This record gives sequence, structure tokens and C-alpha cells, in this order.
Amino acid sequence: PNPDDPTGVSMMRRIPDVLDVWFDSGSMPYAQVHYPFENQDWFDGTGGQEAHFPGDFIVEYIGQTRGWFYTLHILATALFDKPAFRTCVSHGIVLGNDGQKMSKSLRNYPDVTEVFDRDGSDAMRWFLMASPILRGGNLVVTEQGIREGVRQVLLPLWNAYTFLALYAPEKGTWRTDSTNVLDRYILAKLAALRDDLTASLDVCDISVACDQLRQFTEALTNWYVRRSRSRFWEEDADAIDTLHTVLEVTSRLAAPLLPLICEVIWRGVTGERSVHLTDWPDAESLPADPQLVADMDLVREVASTGSSLRKAKKLRVRLPLLRLTVAVDDPQRLDPYRDLIADELNVKAVELTDDIAAHGRFELTVNARVAGPRIGKDVQAAIKAVKAGEGVLNADGTLTAGPAVLLPEEFSSRLVAADPDWTAALAEGAGLVVLDGTVTPELEAEGWAKDRIRELQELRKSSGLDVSDRSSVVISVPDEQEAWARTHSALIAREVLATSFEFGDPDGAEEIGDGVRVAIAKA
Repeated sequence: PNPDDPTGVSMMRRIPDVLDVWFDSGSMPYAQVHYPFENQDWFDGTGGQEAHFPGDFIVEYIGQTRGWFYTLHILATALFDKPAFRTCVSHGIVLGNDGQKMSKSLRNYPDVTEVFDRDGSDAMRWFLMASPILRGGNLVVTEQGIREGVRQVLLPLWNAYTFLALYAPEKGTWRTDSTNVLDRYILAKLAALRDDLTASLDVCDISVACDQLRQFTEALTNWYVRRSRSRFWEEDADAIDTLHTVLEVTSRLAAPLLPLICEVIWRGVTGERSVHLTDWPDAESLPADPQLVADMDLVREVASTGSSLRKAKKLRVRLPLLRLTVAVDDPQRLDPYRDLIADELNVKAVELTDDIAAHGRFELTVNARVAGPRIGKDVQAAIKAVKAGEGVLNADGTLTAGPAVLLPEEFSSRLVAADPDWTAALAEGAGLVVLDGTVTPELEAEGWAKDRIRELQELRKSSGLDVSDRSSVVISVPDEQEAWARTHSALIAREVLATSFEFGDPDGAEEIGDGVRVAIAKA
């Protein structure tokens, strides 16, 4: 009996002979609607209806490139002289944590219910979409990989939202007219994200879209929010409104990738019904400034490289240093950001220069595997010339090496520091960062004071003081550091909001570090 016939009268009969199962599957676009015997207008787009062939989108695993995808195209070409579909995503194979194909019987994968309860379904969704599997590669499913997505994207996005909720005295206003350079940067960075995500999602390049969103959340939390904290503490309206605007737009942009967390953030920011019922941001709504984005991204790269140098030499962040030198082709573009770089890296001065050769050199290498088929035996002469330092970079990007002129893809250029202990190269050979690691007694004293400030801030918090509460402090310092403490007493008092800052041997004091004992109370 036909299960679709409620009367039970009609019967279904098995066709005795099937030409080929792949032929059947390749006929799907038209066979499923009984075309051309029915639904002709629906299929062809005649009679004022929208055409439903070729299909807009199709997805299957990579093995179907020789199966279903192939037969769909073969039959569509033969019958209609058209492709069978406009867009295709061919994914790889999902493997269990033992490298075998994922299997219910083997149970070689994390318990899905536990993952959803602990990390959320957005974490699993992100793990799959950001992985190589959507480019045809295989994917090993592990709990560590799922949690990495939580750490890289979900937590930063959520932390930015909770930070705004904590420090904004009232709901922000959607606007993009702040003149603060950090506000302008993050809004321009958001405009670039909007364009990049639109382009990636339009062509179903999901893994690239995920990477673009990850890079933006890095800039949002580890640069914009961190560098703007003091403005939020002071309830700066420009900072609050800018972060409000950024979170509202980011939630709309990220909603296809992280639907649940974006729903919570967007509803919390706007108070409206659902992010999935609103429109995709239009290009005109955000102020684009590609030059500012490029300049500030270079500032961030300088800061990251300088921090790596400090870390390699085990120079703690709060220890001020004398000087940072940045050697790039166009140093003037960094000039407006000298103070920002100095504050970020805790250095007294930032020097900018275009004399890269004074701090390093470009090391050229011939890619024999790529150049060989084109220039033949001249490749050995080219390698010899480059090793002898006789290679000449030309204005058009080529390299003259001995008898050969190499194309850009036939050689590589790497910036090498003259003093690798205190010098590091920026990404893609953009320049060099040189750190002066000399520590004078004055710098050591200031660094000691900043370490104590951090410990006093922790003591304020554990003592129940609110971030805005004024305090009174009595401090006892070992004799060998007392001069340092007195020299920087005004700095310490200002940073811990102390209206009274006295030296003495307080009752009920707590030791905060380096032999320093402190009694702190609300003023």
C-alpha cells in the first residue's frame, strides 16, 4: 500500500530493473518533481515563476566528486547544456580521536551531550566550520580542539560583552562619530570585517570567514578593550557607545557562525527580539579607513614583537626600559602612535627610522624546485650568485642573480637581525624592532613600584573595596627599598586611589611581596 495515500487504495510497485543507482541520483533535480511531466513552470522559471534549476547550493563529502557531483553534471549537460548547481561545498571525512573514521560502534569521539553541556553547541559548530574539513581535508574530533575554539573566539566575544555590561552605567547609543583614535580604529576594522565576511560567505568559504572573525575578536579584546579600560572606568561616553555599536554589528555579522551566543549578546545590547530577524549590516553604516587599520595593525605587530623580545629576556612587563627602535620603510606612519607604543611596551622612548640596514639584512634564497623548470641549468649559477651576495632586487619585484632573472615566486627574501638577542623581525619582512635592555637603578626602582601597585590592587579587591573607592594606606618597606618607595610614593598613591599614604609599621598589616607590609582601608 502507498503510505502517502490515506485511503489505502493505491499500491506501490517496485520497478523490476534499475539502469544504475548513480544515474538515478544524478537525475535528482528534475526526477524529484516529475519534470517535464509536471512542474514545468516551477523548474524552468516560465509563467512568471522563479527558476529552480540549476540548484543554488549542494554539499557532500569529497568522495562524491567522482559519484553524485559527477553524474549530476553529466546528466544536466546532456539534457540541458547547463551545470547542475551553482555552488558546491565538498568536505572531508570526520575522524574519531583514534584517527579512524568516526563510528557509533567504536565510540571514538567525545560524548556530544557532554560537549554541549560543558562548552555549548556553538563551540562544536565553530570547531567544524573553522577546520580544514570544509576545504576537503579530514578532521580528527577532539575535546581539546573544541575547547580551543572556545578560548579563541567565544570567550573573547563574551568577555567584551560582559565588560560593557559591567562598566556602562546605562545602555549605550548606536553611533560611529567618536574622534578617539582607538574608537576610529575598531570601527574601521569592523567595516573591513563586514566587507571580508560578506565576500567569504557569498562564496561559501566558511573556514576563511571563521578566521576573519577570529582575527577581529583578537583586535577587539586584546587591543581595543584592553587599551581603553581606563576610559570605561571613567564612564567615557565615546568608549561605551563605540563598544555598544561594535558588539551590535559584530553579533549580526557572526550570527551565521555563532548563532546562540550572538543571540544572547545582541538581545542584551539592543533589548530587541532576535538577531536572526534583523538585516545584514550595510556597507554605508560603518566608517571605512583602510589606512588607519593598516597603521594600527602595524602598531599592534610592533607591540607584539617587542613583547616577545621582553619575554625572551625575562624582563617583566612592569619593568620600564630605556628605548625601543622601530626600523621600517615608512617610519612616519608610526609617528602619531609613539606614545601608544611606549605605553604598551613600558619604554621611555620610541625611536623611528628607515635605516633597516643598520639593524639587519635581507637574506635571499633561490627556490630551485620552482625556478629550475623555467631557467634550466642557469639555476645553479643563480644560487651561486645569491650566496655570494650578488643578487639584485629589481623595482618590478624580480631578482637578477647571475645570468638569470628570477620571478617573485622563484625566490624568497627573509629579514635577518644583526643582533638577534635584542632585535626581532616584523611579520612578512616589514621591518625590525630593536629593544634596549639596559636596566638602570632608576628603572629598577620604578619597576619595583609598579609591581607593588599590582599587589596593592589585588589587596584592595580582596579587602572588598570597589574599583572607585578611595583608600588610606600605611606601608612598611624593607630598608633597602624604602628610598624607592618614597621616590615613587605619589605614583603608588595615585594608582591605588589613596587619599592618605603613610610610611610606618601598621597594625594588622598584610605582606604583599618583597617584604612589604601594608594596611589598607576605605577612606
